[in-house]
Amino acid sequence: MRHLKHRSQLGRTKEHRAALLANLSAALLTHGRIETTLAKAKALRPYVEQVITLAVKANLPEAKNSLHLRRQAVSKVRDKDAVTKLFKERAVEFKDRKGGYTRIYKLVPRSSDAADMAIIELIAGADTGYATKAQAPAADAAPATAPAAEIPAAPAEAPQA
Repeated sequence: MRHLKHRSQLGRTKEHRAALLANLSAALLTHGRIETTLAKAKALRPYVEQVITLAVKANLPEAKNSLHLRRQAVSKVRDKDAVTKLFKERAVEFKDRKGGYTRIYKLVPRSSDAADMAIIELIAGADTGYATKAQAPAADAAPATAPAAEIPAAPAEAPQA
């Protein structure tokens, strides 16, 4: 069965799509942030995160197949300079991260053809994302009763005749 086999096809042939994703990933790894259409950014995210995972695995101390992992990355990205930058500089940042190396921001539609635009960027290795805030249920009730007790009663005005 071919369940879960659908990937974004982007209206291109398999070879054209592979070349497009290789070029986009090389640009992303070189510059750290690129602006493209939302569909291309969503298709690029899993592609480039697999390449980054190869670099992280190659930088582990127990990695004995780092040359093999580097060659796999070069076969996907097709740009040796981008892969070298990834393996030497970026992979060290991501060594403690379990995935989620990219972030997509939606932009306003492009004015010429109204295509949805997006920015895809590599996030910092130490970025924790959105911090979760713990909410205490008693804290919500306490401020509502405290100000009422502190406000002095206003003096009653006598009606004027």
